Order: sequence, then structure tokens, then C-alpha cells
Amino acid sequence: MGLFSKFIAKIKGENSFAPADWQELESELLASDIGPTLTRELLESARKVKSENAEEALIATLTSHLSTESRLPITNPDGTTVIMVVGVNGTGKTTSVAKLAGRIKNSGAIVIVAAGDTFRAAAVEQLQTWGARIGVEVISGKAQGDPASVAFDGMKKARDAKADYLVIDTAGRLHNKSDLMDELEKVKRVVEKISPVNEVLLTIDATTGQNGLEQAKIFSSAVGVTGIILTKLDGSARGGIALAIESALHIPIKWIGTGESESDFAPFDPDAYILGILA
Repeated sequence: MGLFSKFIAKIKGENSFAPADWQELESELLASDIGPTLTRELLESARKVKSENAEEALIATLTSHLSTESRLPITNPDGTTVIMVVGVNGTGKTTSVAKLAGRIKNSGAIVIVAAGDTFRAAAVEQLQTWGARIGVEVISGKAQGDPASVAFDGMKKARDAKADYLVIDTAGRLHNKSDLMDELEKVKRVVEKISPVNEVLLTIDATTGQNGLEQAKIFSSAVGVTGIILTKLDGSARGGIALAIESALHIPIKWIGTGESESDFAPFDPDAYILGILA
């Protein structure tokens, strides 16, 4: 990433900066996808930084814009913990469902997956392949079928099997005129006839730019997003959208995905993220 590497090097040895220096910093910030509003705030803070503590001050400034909400998973102490994973197609939603299920299983818990993205045959097949690989049962329905029905069947199976977790994949795009948000609300409502949905995780592609912030606003308004999975956070992604979302919406990033394998999935570490920006 290295958003501030050049800036810190300059600020440690200089007492004043040319307009071109500030323009360079502004360009770097905007290129990182944190957005114009947060860019202005950070530039104002950066102008107040003293040379002797430049790095510490910038770390504090960036950290102050992260969410203070808990990043711990929300669980159901009295039964099955239900997790809905939502997001637009192409953000790594289905892969994240599989990775999360694998991580839960590796912790020793019993987990069932509901393949609720019924409008995409590839998504169902992908989860079935993952399920066979990691030893997790996948509940699926008919192609083009009702996603809420699959989620409901998954919930019944999880209840009857006394599973610790149910992870529900959902549609990211519909092949009819129904509104996606209405469909997701229906999935949540139907599942909650049996048990509450404890966690709604939204997948955001780290390379998606400011569209990620708009997606977070829309999904959160519809289904009450409790956390974000930031995907594709590899060497080519600056990941500044995470800071923009947390600053604007106070929704905590809880997980990150960095690749295609099961191990490329981990809890979000805010300290490592900030240090990565400054590296």
C-alpha cells in the first residue's frame, strides 16, 4: 500500500511543504479509495502534524476513523448461530461463505451451509464442491427456486441436527423483476420464524472503490449489516474503502479475504491494516 511512505519521509526532514507536496498526498489518498470527504479530513490533520512525531500522529489520525464497534463474531448462546452473507455478485460472497464455514468447522463446531444463491447454478455447485472438500453439509434447492425456501430448509436442518452454526449464502443479483433487497429481507424474515439471524455479513471487494461505500449503505439499510468481509485485499488493492466505510457507517470490518484458498481468510486486524497503509 504505502499511502504515506513518501509523505512521512518528507515530513521528518522538512519544516514546510510546497503545494505540489500536498497535491501529491491528496492524489495518493484519493487513489486509495477512501473518498473525498475523508481525504479532506486527513489532509487537515496532516497539516497539523509536527515533524518529530509524524508517523505516530498519522497513525492516530487514521485509527480515529475506524469503527469502535466490536469485531468479535455475534453468536447465539441458546442455539444455532445464524449468519447471513450478502453482497453483489463478483465480490467473493460465495467463496467467503465457504471459507467462513471451513474456519468454523476447524474450530470444532458443527456448521451447515444453505446455498441460497439459487439464481446462479455456479454458486450452488461451488458450495457443494467446497462442502465435500471441507466436510460440511450443504443444503440446496431447485435451480431458479425460492432463496428463502432454501434458507428455511437450512434452518430446519440446523435446528434438528443441533448444529452450532448455519451460514446462508444469498443472491447477489436476481433474474427477474423482484428487488434484491426485498428478497434479502424475505430470507431474513422467513429464517427468523425459527431462529433469529445473529449476524449479517456484507462482502465488499477491496478493489471496488467508492461503490463499496454505496453498497454498504444500501445493504445495511435493508437487512441490518453487522459486519463486513473485505475481499480481494491482496497486493494490488489499496483497501482504503475499509476506512471509508468504517468512518461513514461505523460498521466494523470483521474478516478479510486475500486469495482463493481456505487459508486466505482471517479476522480483520485494524492495527496491521493501518501499519500496512503507512508501510
